[in-house]
Amino acid sequence: MSPTEAAKRYPTVWRRRSLRETAVGWLWTAAVAFAAAWSVSALDIEWAFFADAHEQAIDLAQRMWPPRWSYLPAIVRPMIETIHIATLGTAIAVVLSVPLAFLAARNTTANGFTWATGRALLVASRSVNTVIWGLIFVAIFGPGPVAGIAAVAARSVGFLAKLVAEAIEEAQRGQIEAIEATGASTAQVYRVGILPQVLPVLIGTTVYRWDINVRESSVLGFVGAGGIGLYLYASINQFAWQQVLVVLLAILVIVLASEALSAYIRARIS
Repeated sequence: MSPTEAAKRYPTVWRRRSLRETAVGWLWTAAVAFAAAWSVSALDIEWAFFADAHEQAIDLAQRMWPPRWSYLPAIVRPMIETIHIATLGTAIAVVLSVPLAFLAARNTTANGFTWATGRALLVASRSVNTVIWGLIFVAIFGPGPVAGIAAVAARSVGFLAKLVAEAIEEAQRGQIEAIEATGASTAQVYRVGILPQVLPVLIGTTVYRWDINVRESSVLGFVGAGGIGLYLYASINQFAWQQVLVVLLAILVIVLASEALSAYIRARIS
């Protein structure tokens, strides 16, 4: 190999990216910066409020301290109700998500129409926030924990079914064919050949979703769907900031406990 060919093939200056890759990277950076600037300009933000924002934050913290611990007994029951809402809503979502997952998986659905129907239900569930579901079910069932349970279930079923459907599509075909060769019915193939393969995914996802639902259930009281959020909303409206701090600390304890329990269960099943 001549020196000229070697110089072309092995340049003396090493570059991590080619000139084209560098140019594309800068174009993406410019596009993101333009989109961010456009969004900020379209929001009509009052920048004057930022001038004393730190003073307002300090003033609010001073109003919250010290916590009014005498308010704690009043929120013990709604704290427990919040956990019940998350638990029952998750349980209902699990029951509904399994058949929906089989409907939305390409290798178990009947045809293209049923697959599209299943996917549409997944999107419909996940595209609506839990608080919006709470508003809908408060209008149907009236204020209370029943609306909260239904809201949690409606939001969770799409999340669970989507991940389980993906696990079904990745199930090992050999086990399924072996069961089909015995003359098993479709329901038996699903129950014996597919469900055991996706069961670890279902359990892990359920625990993770329950952890999320505990946090989301804590604010459902803002729309009248039960739980500790109702007391938080009432305390904020009354400017009882010391009570607000107690409620926030209670929510923090619930979330930390659910996170620890979720991590423990997932570690045991992994």
